[in-house]
Amino acid sequence: MENNPKMAITPKGLRYLLIGLIVMVSGYVLMSGGGSTDPEVFNYSMFDFRRMVAAPLVIILGIVIEVVAIMGMFKNKEDK
Repeated sequence: MENNPKMAITPKGLRYLLIGLIVMVSGYVLMSGGGSTDPEVFNYSMFDFRRMVAAPLVIILGIVIEVVAIMGMFKNKEDK
């Protein structure tokens, strides 16, 4: 086997990995909250649009970005 000095992931792919991570974390932040201070009172705010629809879609978008970052074939400027 030959010793290849190139990295397995390009700087552009690494940027996409970090962006995907930030998007996923923001989805989890959107999902947080909605708790109640009194355990005897049911809080309906945990079933709103932000927690039930928007947050999971943002997390799925982050996962898609991660897959593109890992599987994508990005070329460096010096490879051209």
